[in-house]
Amino acid sequence: MHLPSEIIKLYSLMGSTKVYQPFLKNFILAVFAGAFIAFGAVGSQIVSCAVTPVALGRAMSGLIFPVGLIMVIVAGGELFTGNCLLFIPVLDHQISIGDFVKNLAIVYFGNMVGSFLVAAFVNFGHVLSLYHGELIKTVVTTAAVKSNMPFIDALIKGILCNVLVCIAVWASQASEELSGRIIALYLPIFLFVVCGFEHSVANMYFIPAGMLAQYVYGAAGHITLFGFFVSNLLPVTLGNLIGGSFLVGGGYYLAYMRAMRGYEDD
Repeated sequence: MHLPSEIIKLYSLMGSTKVYQPFLKNFILAVFAGAFIAFGAVGSQIVSCAVTPVALGRAMSGLIFPVGLIMVIVAGGELFTGNCLLFIPVLDHQISIGDFVKNLAIVYFGNMVGSFLVAAFVNFGHVLSLYHGELIKTVVTTAAVKSNMPFIDALIKGILCNVLVCIAVWASQASEELSGRIIALYLPIFLFVVCGFEHSVANMYFIPAGMLAQYVYGAAGHITLFGFFVSNLLPVTLGNLIGGSFLVGGGYYLAYMRAMRGYEDD
């Protein structure tokens, strides 16, 4: 098992590898990651559709959704929320803040492409027609709730979400065994789903899927581009950045790396 002090060294060294890889490779891996998260989101909606009580349905969603991050970690992918931890090598002067921002921008839009594609495929392939229209209602309702969320709620839920996601990614590095990595990341992701926190990349599937369902199936719902980008994606993305980069990345840097670099207080 790798100790936290060893994991943070790994992240510091990993920074240059990630930010200096070719644009096309970075973007393609980001598209895959966005699609993987979207697949987990689709599955989580299917298993929880019309389940009562609601708390049971949410728990069932939490059991399936982590499959998306498992695919990202095991099969390879670049995920915006996980890459927020690249703030560690920024603080350790291994990469520049410009490299950090550039990487997040490329990965963010790649994730968006992958998520959008899955949202389009499940709609136009009529995957959402399961359960005699009940799944369509679930997809549209989820999108409507998310796109009409108060800004401050979305921001805070975004912060809390990426604290857990980055802890999951961090914990997965503690083991060299595949089974250990999966177990370590599984429970924090389950927890964020059960708590109803907001993940920007997952919402790149959830909301577009609901928007498309309004047209493909004629489902009723008040979902707009403004609601998607401004009411949800903007605050959730900012929250994810704060939670992953500043709280987890910055916090662990201060706790471990700063001391190892000889900056500890007397």
